[in-house]
Amino acid sequence: MSLFVLLLFIATIFGLIKFQNNAGSVFGTVLIILYTSSIISTEELVNSFSNQGLLTLILLMVCSLVLEKTRLLRLIAKAVLKPSYDITWLRLFGLTTIASAFLNNTAVVSTMLAPIRNNPYHAASKLLLPLSYAAILGGTLTLVGTSTNLIVNSLVLEAGLPSLEFFDFTKVGACVVIVCGVALFLLSRFLPEHHMKTEDVQSYLIDSKVKENSTLIGKSIENNGLRHLESLFLVEIMRKGALLSPVVPTEVIQANDRLIFSGDITKVMQLSQFDGLSLFANENGLPLANLTEVVVRPESVLLGKTLKMSGFRALFDAAAVAIKRDGNPISGKLGDVTIQAGDYLVLAVGKDFKSRKNVGKNFIVISGVEPDSMLSGGREWLAIGGFFSAIALAAFGIISLFKGMFLLLGLLLATNCLSSSEILRRLPINIWLIIASALSLSQALTNSGLLLMLDDLIRNSSSSLSPLGALIVVYLLTWILTELVTNNAAAALLFPIAYGVSLSLDANPMAFIMAVAFGASASFVSPYGYQTNLMVFNSGQYSIKDFMKIGFPLSLVYGVTAISAILWVFGL
Repeated sequence: MSLFVLLLFIATIFGLIKFQNNAGSVFGTVLIILYTSSIISTEELVNSFSNQGLLTLILLMVCSLVLEKTRLLRLIAKAVLKPSYDITWLRLFGLTTIASAFLNNTAVVSTMLAPIRNNPYHAASKLLLPLSYAAILGGTLTLVGTSTNLIVNSLVLEAGLPSLEFFDFTKVGACVVIVCGVALFLLSRFLPEHHMKTEDVQSYLIDSKVKENSTLIGKSIENNGLRHLESLFLVEIMRKGALLSPVVPTEVIQANDRLIFSGDITKVMQLSQFDGLSLFANENGLPLANLTEVVVRPESVLLGKTLKMSGFRALFDAAAVAIKRDGNPISGKLGDVTIQAGDYLVLAVGKDFKSRKNVGKNFIVISGVEPDSMLSGGREWLAIGGFFSAIALAAFGIISLFKGMFLLLGLLLATNCLSSSEILRRLPINIWLIIASALSLSQALTNSGLLLMLDDLIRNSSSSLSPLGALIVVYLLTWILTELVTNNAAAALLFPIAYGVSLSLDANPMAFIMAVAFGASASFVSPYGYQTNLMVFNSGQYSIKDFMKIGFPLSLVYGVTAISAILWVFGL
């Protein structure tokens, strides 16, 4: 069985390299083979999917969805994302490392994903990988910065040793953050510049008007935060009959400006968060909560007319929110667009829309569109305060992060801050499958006796190794396992080996414990070794080659720095 598991392990690595865009399928296949061949039991399979650390990650990612419905991400993006790449990079790195030292680093990445993915200045692929790496580096600064450190501490307690202190990691972590931060800044120049793939829905034209009493008036596009919307882009301004396009960030908003956005219609509710900005549908007295997508028929009475000329509201008990034509952008404000056959319209519909007999004659009704609702007032404060309170309570050890996120999810559902349909639509099933399969694979390595053989090999060789040599070997093995399996699995598998070696060599156990902790966090080469890497892998449209190109040199710098700092702080 040992040989079969070893071959399967090697095949998994090659499969991930060859089919890097279908990692879920590779891991899923491996999982089926492991289970059908009885290498892992039913109980072990279930335990992999119900692993508390994994479920905590899933809950964290689900709960972080509520932040996308608040103004928080736009405010963060406004503070961090600037036209200068270097300034943006430094601000992002500084914020992420500091935040990751005290908050769960997965939560930090979850919070920043959407603003970076939709920022108007830089390709997301130039920032998302540094975001993940900065979160990893920041997580090494304290006991609660990463789940890896918490797992190592639980293993320390199981071994009968005193608990690690909150700042035991800080001196070594600070050395790693500074040195690797400089290296990462230089290496980021070699990141790919991938332009994000856009769906056809993003060719929709959305018309809005600045009211005379709006607080947007007198401030620039940049200062109003209009360039940091998720999947909506300000493409034109209609002002006193003149068309301003493209729109520069320094353009100052004036009263009665028509702001023309292009983007994902489901994100239209973001515009309702801006004071004094109304949509075409609002002007007609119709809410945005009930949207319907239609296509104009060739025999429609609307052909050759504008929406205003046709008396659209009276005819259909509906008002147009957005329009697209053959995937091409359309200039001008929505009410003045001349309708053609085949135009796609998104309509805010009234109660009588479905009963109107002329609807079927003029439109092909495609589907209902469920817009992502935005939070305001007390619910917005509840969402933001609840999310960060749960993380803070976990950081101070008052409740576990799993319990905090579980209770928060219940609160968000009960107050309708999140809906069950939103959760099902955005549930990170692929990440769940990949990590659960990786945990099952590590269990198979244990069941087959391969790890026991590795333990025996190290122990038999320890007599010929110096304490420094043994420390380096422990670090390298932990790092390799982290890249091949997962960080938490690597820490759990190597800790007993490292502790046993330190005792047999009469060396300082703390140095070996730190070697495992920092080695398990050194996941820079593989997108599958660490949760944050996996989170940015698809969002940044990276390949494994991208991770290797930046990750290998960074891993070398990290390893040399970590081992040197461990020797300086703890000694042997």
